[in-house]
Amino acid sequence: MAKASGKTLVIVESPTKAKTIRKFLGKDYIVESCMGHIRDLPQSAKDIPAKFKGEKWATLGVNVEKKFEPIYCVPKNKTKVVSSLKEKLKQADELILATDEDREGESISWHLLEVLKPKVPVKRMVFHEITKTAIEKALEDFREIDTNLVRAQEARRILDRLVGYTISPLVWKKVAYGLSAGRVQSVATKLICERESERMRFVRSLYGSLLASLKADKSGFEAKLNSFQGKKLAIGKDFEAETGKLQDGKEDKLIVLDEKTAEEIKQSFSGKDFEVTQVDESPTTRKPAPPFITSTLQQEANRKLGLGTREAMRVAQSLYEKGFITYMRTDSTFLSNQAIEAAREGIKELYGEEYLPDQFRNYAKKKVKGAQEAHEAIRPAGEVWAKPDDTNLKDIEKKLYDLIWKRTMASQMVDARQKKLSIKIQIGDAEFSASGMTIVFPGFLRAYVEGSDDADAALEQREVHLPALKVGQKLASEGQKFNQHETKPPARFTEASLVQTMEKEGIGRPSTYAATIATIIDRGYIRKEGNALVPTFTALIVTKLLKQYLPEYVDINFTSEMENSLDSVADGELDWAKYLKDIYLGKKGLKTQVETQGEKIDPEEARSIKLAKLKDREIRVGRFGAYVCRPDGEGGEVCASLPDAQAPADITNEIVDQLIEQKIKGADALCKDPETDEPIYVLTGRYGPYVQRGESAGDGAKPKRVALPAGLEMDDVTEEQAVFLLSLPRTIGTHPDTEEEVKVGLGRFGPFVLHNKEFRSIPKTDSIFTITFERALEIIAQPKRGRGGAKALKVLGKHPDDETEIAVFDGRYGPYVKWNKVNASLPEDVTPDDITLEQALELIEAKAPKKKKKKAAKKKTAKKKVAKKKAATKKKTAKKKATAKKKTAKKKTAKKKTKKKA
Repeated sequence: MAKASGKTLVIVESPTKAKTIRKFLGKDYIVESCMGHIRDLPQSAKDIPAKFKGEKWATLGVNVEKKFEPIYCVPKNKTKVVSSLKEKLKQADELILATDEDREGESISWHLLEVLKPKVPVKRMVFHEITKTAIEKALEDFREIDTNLVRAQEARRILDRLVGYTISPLVWKKVAYGLSAGRVQSVATKLICERESERMRFVRSLYGSLLASLKADKSGFEAKLNSFQGKKLAIGKDFEAETGKLQDGKEDKLIVLDEKTAEEIKQSFSGKDFEVTQVDESPTTRKPAPPFITSTLQQEANRKLGLGTREAMRVAQSLYEKGFITYMRTDSTFLSNQAIEAAREGIKELYGEEYLPDQFRNYAKKKVKGAQEAHEAIRPAGEVWAKPDDTNLKDIEKKLYDLIWKRTMASQMVDARQKKLSIKIQIGDAEFSASGMTIVFPGFLRAYVEGSDDADAALEQREVHLPALKVGQKLASEGQKFNQHETKPPARFTEASLVQTMEKEGIGRPSTYAATIATIIDRGYIRKEGNALVPTFTALIVTKLLKQYLPEYVDINFTSEMENSLDSVADGELDWAKYLKDIYLGKKGLKTQVETQGEKIDPEEARSIKLAKLKDREIRVGRFGAYVCRPDGEGGEVCASLPDAQAPADITNEIVDQLIEQKIKGADALCKDPETDEPIYVLTGRYGPYVQRGESAGDGAKPKRVALPAGLEMDDVTEEQAVFLLSLPRTIGTHPDTEEEVKVGLGRFGPFVLHNKEFRSIPKTDSIFTITFERALEIIAQPKRGRGGAKALKVLGKHPDDETEIAVFDGRYGPYVKWNKVNASLPEDVTPDDITLEQALELIEAKAPKKKKKKAAKKKTAKKKVAKKKAATKKKTAKKKATAKKKTAKKKTAKKKTKKKA
């Protein structure tokens, strides 16, 4: 192919980024996407080149005997991408590598050079936002590939491989096959498990409060009892979490208020007045939060938009590649002069001069433990920021852009001015208090209020108005009310609070938190209950094993030091091969520890755990999940499966005994099915409670089972409800427009209405037991919602086999492509915007069951083919037999002739 004169090939990571950049470059530029990394370590044994397969280290994909040289392979789904880039390169006189300016981006550019082997001049172009100005500036300021960044990424990738591939087999062998361990994921899991352990050790305490309803000049407010006879009232933080008792030294200084004591205190008020004894008024100011960095964006997206870390980063990446925001992987709160000017112009236009400070706010470049390369903060792109309503963005992209836009604007606005008021009120021997807060000038609060994981902290920031009061003023009382409280166990981590803790401790990098959290959920270590992250019993057992035998690799400080070392590699201060050798092959290296400690581990002990709250009961993990055992009184033991949804901190002896008793005795039938006369049971298993019709026969036949809908407890199931559930899915009418059946049913994601192959979730406000046909029609008429939203994220085209549409959806575990009943997850380095029809077909091909493809052929044709094959086989067999007979006959004749000659 003849090379076109003057053409420049520009390579970026994604099609969306390529599409945006094309708008700013002329016809002399060919802009193509490499779809993320084009090379990686082997993902399975079949990817290892034949020349290495005999080596002991081959399964690692890293030559630990020769300076930790990695084996790099081009994955099958990238071979066509590489071939296409090579063809495009033949048309170019120059190559520009325009991948992101971080470790991953630098590494991608280096791999492109290694694979493409260009014979034309190569330039490295970087930018932090995809705008015309930024691209034009980048074209004037090229640089070389930063080999230190490449080595840092390589060292991190190899270290993660060595840790994962060395510890995981130990976990498989000692606990259960298929489990995994990792440098960052195991520490994150440990944090969540330790919080659950704190909840297990927690002992509840009861205490009370007394509220007085008071009036001054017809304005009512509430005051809380602070102290009585010189002793303060105990509050939640005064109790020890693990004993439920007052902290040492506080027993004689505090009153634990109960209803009886509260009544006695109220009686002492008789004939006395409430009198104001102290009024303190103080002005305060609140400063805005700095603009977003990667971790704070993940936290706020979780708090305000309910997005998981992985989804937040996916949406942010899409916004960046479309040119709406600056680069979304950063640890810097720094804003450029261009950004500050854009913010100040926007503030003046939208809010007025009074909201604009005299001097801009200078957020110093933030450096945290284990920080990655710092660019600018995450902000709207460009010299003039598009208002959210002017962007043409929709749904979650618009909401996240709105969040970033508001946060950045607020960061350059004046402080909020507030007035705090503290009042003390006396009556007899009792002292009450009240506090209020009013906003004098909202300042940055006009644009943005930072979220909080602490509900009490959030309440403190709300406005509370108190009437104007003076010392000595008498107040009218409308009565007092006693309230009972109980101490709360430590809150479970949310994705937001886990990210916050990991960043604070220097565990991993903010850009990897999304993948880390997704991994521990996908591996079955953690599940989400609402917004909370709950560890499974498997997580507790694996964490116990690692803490006991490989404590360094789940130690926060050790993991943080690894990050610091990898940063030193990036700065060119540390030899990466020497560092890896010390970590892996040193006297106390990972390889030695796993080999020596592995011999000490008893598998039976490793896969079990005893919880202090469960007497004489032991929890174990086996092939089919977690189960619990207790002695049977005859020298043996009896065991029962634990439901996957059972939170470790919430399990009790009563729950365990109920599961075991059900296993021993079987359950009593709730009733009989009116149609089949079979018994109906209410049971519980690994996946939670369910109703079952009939016995579990030993002939392989399975009785019908239906899970109980959320909110319905086992003990509350009525006969009518059990019969109804076992009748699902059931037809409740015919749609007046389509004349198709309308059904109600219960699926994996709860109750649903089904019509014309379309599902609609039944809202929590409706009951599947009482829903009417008319209400079902209303639900059907609503736009489809569910996993990933109302519609496909992207329609890719039609499958060549059956012309059925292939589309991208956003699911519980991330984006995936769907064709008929085949769902295939997108690789981590491919976003919904990047995926092409060709790639989707490859993913579907790998995922689709082979049997289903055979069934797709027409039956008649299949029969004819089978008949032809049988006929052909018979003919071949007959010919073989005839040939064999002839050969035998010839041999016999030959033998006879030989004998005659003899």
